[in-house]
Amino acid sequence: MNLSFTALVAVLLSWHPACGAEPTVADETVAYEQVAPIFKKYCVGCHNLDDHEGELSLESFADIQKGGEHGRAVLPGQSVSSRLIRVLRGQSKPAMPPKDEPQPSRADVALLAAWVDAGARGPAGAEPDRSRLIVPKIKPTKKFRPAITAVEYAPDGKTIAVARFGEVALLQSVERPPLKKFVGFPGKVNAVSFARDGAWLVVATGKAGLIGEARIFEAATGKLVRTVTSHRDTLYDAIVDPAGKILATASYDRRIILWDVETGRQIRTLSGHNGAIYDLAFSPDGKVLASASGDETIKLWRVETGERLDTLGQPLAEQYTVAFSPDGRYIAAGGADNRIRLWRFVSKEKPQINPLVHARFAHEGAILRIAFVRESGWISSVADDGTLKVWTGELLMVKNYQRQPSVAHAMAVFPGGDSMMIGRMDGSLASYAIPDAVDRFTANRRRGRGVATQRPTATAAETEPNDAAADAQPIVIPATVTAAINPAGANEDVDLFRFEIRERDDWDWMIEINAARSKSPLDSKVEVLDTQGKPVPRVTLQAVRDSYFTFRGKDSKTSGDFRVHNWEEMELNQYLYANGEVVKLFRDPLGPDSGFSVYPNSGNRFGFFGTTPISHALHEICYIVKPLQIGEPLVSNGLPAFRINYENDDDPLRKWGVDSRLIFRAPAAGTYYARVTDARGFGSPNHKYTLTIRPRRPDFKVTLHGGSPKIPAGSGKKFHVAAERIDGYDGEIRVDITGVPPGFHVTTPLVIEAGHLTAHGSIHALPDASQPTKEQAGAIKVTASANAKFYDGEFLTTSAIVTADDTDQLEGNVVRQVNNLGEIKLEPRPPLLATLSPPDAKWSLAAAADEGRQVKLVELSIAPGQTITATLRIERHGHKGLASFGNAEAGWNLPHGIFVDNIGLNGVLIPDGVTERTVFITAAKWVRPQTRTFFLESKQSGNQCTWPVVLNVVRSEDVD
Repeated sequence: MNLSFTALVAVLLSWHPACGAEPTVADETVAYEQVAPIFKKYCVGCHNLDDHEGELSLESFADIQKGGEHGRAVLPGQSVSSRLIRVLRGQSKPAMPPKDEPQPSRADVALLAAWVDAGARGPAGAEPDRSRLIVPKIKPTKKFRPAITAVEYAPDGKTIAVARFGEVALLQSVERPPLKKFVGFPGKVNAVSFARDGAWLVVATGKAGLIGEARIFEAATGKLVRTVTSHRDTLYDAIVDPAGKILATASYDRRIILWDVETGRQIRTLSGHNGAIYDLAFSPDGKVLASASGDETIKLWRVETGERLDTLGQPLAEQYTVAFSPDGRYIAAGGADNRIRLWRFVSKEKPQINPLVHARFAHEGAILRIAFVRESGWISSVADDGTLKVWTGELLMVKNYQRQPSVAHAMAVFPGGDSMMIGRMDGSLASYAIPDAVDRFTANRRRGRGVATQRPTATAAETEPNDAAADAQPIVIPATVTAAINPAGANEDVDLFRFEIRERDDWDWMIEINAARSKSPLDSKVEVLDTQGKPVPRVTLQAVRDSYFTFRGKDSKTSGDFRVHNWEEMELNQYLYANGEVVKLFRDPLGPDSGFSVYPNSGNRFGFFGTTPISHALHEICYIVKPLQIGEPLVSNGLPAFRINYENDDDPLRKWGVDSRLIFRAPAAGTYYARVTDARGFGSPNHKYTLTIRPRRPDFKVTLHGGSPKIPAGSGKKFHVAAERIDGYDGEIRVDITGVPPGFHVTTPLVIEAGHLTAHGSIHALPDASQPTKEQAGAIKVTASANAKFYDGEFLTTSAIVTADDTDQLEGNVVRQVNNLGEIKLEPRPPLLATLSPPDAKWSLAAAADEGRQVKLVELSIAPGQTITATLRIERHGHKGLASFGNAEAGWNLPHGIFVDNIGLNGVLIPDGVTERTVFITAAKWVRPQTRTFFLESKQSGNQCTWPVVLNVVRSEDVD
């Protein structure tokens, strides 16, 4: 340093904690090398070439001279006028650094001021090399083995590269000394890989906050082939594409750079991640690059153009590792959200949504590395909780190894797939055998013939070969066949079964797969083909309105918050088509900060026309579509039309997981083929399944929930009835409740509307009701009935009715028994009572109950497209504070398309000290005339309900 000892003492002695004055520096020349560390420590994090806030970079002397958006930051010889010094002293706004960042000491600021006053001279020679800047070294207090940071097998499996801080060793085995060592790296080696069939060794290294560096060596000789340094922070990965022509590097600086290996020239920079990039992977053909980032996403890039093909946004936390399956059909990733995710890789040539196939909570700690076990499609994973596991391609656990003695950051699978090497933070290496099942699995894939499982109930067993139409196995339907998807060689296994539909047959058939439900790893897909081997078309969907997903993408499960552009022009019960999936709109958004819910309105959403729900990205195109029967004229409107075939991947009702279920209506008598495959192309002798083709028999069951209620005197409680719809029955179901004890009132009948799964009712007690006896409770009877004409929600059909012991057919109806309401218990009056009445009338329970203890309910009328009002009143019998009556679900048992309106995000609220408010009720334009009873439910005081209100939906012309 040029600052003398005397001057330094003067700086330190001039400042005292009790004194606000800034220390001064003796009148001597201050060199740039003395102030550069201050810039680096406090300023360069925000003021650098990559992130130059205020258009100012302080990373180098040349940058400082350029200044920023306010002009020159430093005026040589004038520290009192230099903006740099003034913002550090708080004399100009904004004061720097920000309050939540580390602050330079007064001595630091005094030194900078002295440098400016001395002329703000630059470095004596060339600007210091970032890679050579000194990083303090701290000696350990005891001997230790350096941590292993990365491991990788050579393609031939004869050597393994082991990386530690500042070095990489090539080993033949753990026990033997290294064959070769590569040393002299500037910092921690974060990744190693082999390229050009093992001829090259690629090393990713660097210094945190200073530089990222990638080096390529000849593995055999140790000769340095290429060094690239352009990143501004340490590298986490560096890999060469399969052709050996392009090097990809990824860094903490949030950039990916592609390099020409031969020349060292930068080809392009891939920008778009908002966090550090931890891992890279090339697709097997080298055309696509995948990147895993701290911004909680995986991104896919087209190498040739740099175009972003997709952002896989399902992860919930930082992603540390990503890999392509060896066959290039899948992408797997893991990270801090403890999950392994598997996507089907489809965006190979153009931007497309890559559907999420599986997501598995795999470890209790962050997942650090994953790798595909070659040829098998299985995956190994290691996490920072010390666990090491192997998974099938369906993410079913095969092996959970003994917990690691130290955190394992490094993992590599032996090219043969029978073992893997683990490198740990304590410097130790360990090899683990991968279960023998994998060997049997891969061997059977090579030998591959379908394996028929023998079951007592099987009508037939699969016979191979049956991969082609000429070899299709004939079956006589109804039929049950046991089989397996077990590929021969590199080909996928395809099972074809030929069956005949005769004119006298009922042409509605259920085609079902039982695999996952029986613990098989098969992710089945079933298709129906015609005599030409072509898919049989099911329906044509003509787009009538285009849209796209806004605010965020959509996962593959939830039925709520579908936010789409121009939603105000859409109607409930319309079909929405997005990338092969079809859903049906159930409930309108509550406003601009919410979205549609789709059928069934809760839980996993349904797929319509046999389609499978998948994930959708932000801004993905979608359409409102109109179903047309095959052959129906298609009038062009400038929007596309989509043909949906008779095929299914996962059960559209989401009850059978990945098992397939399909309703097939043959367009004509003739020969058809059922084609069964694994949706991901996997297979093994264990990929067993049972195929059933049987007549479709629409049916239903109803269950009452909320039985044995405790009813406060003068108030009521909610219950609901739920329908299980069988074989595509989608019609209306009526539920009647009779035999309720005297003094009690129950909502009856309840109607589960067509396509819906639930209806809600309430049971109330008069203020003077008596405690019901067990005999009275036993007299309550609940029945469910439906018209004998069933339809499947697509086109009206008439089908045979299944009969059972608990079924009666009366006057063209199917009647089924439902579980009892149970024993009713009467409780004291609650501290809150609520009523709903017309705005110009006040309804009271005492006035409404006649001498026969029958209650005349309030009635309201509404027409389609109309909004009416009612008054919600509460009686406070000890209840203080807010009274809430719900938001999206306010108005229980209203007809579909009628809802409580104008409630905002907080719902229906009555503040403390207030006893009433106006409630708005709106009906959509398409709601049909009907009569229903509905009620509101308080969220306080034991969830009390208002007495039900009769709502009459009338024709528009009947309204004044």
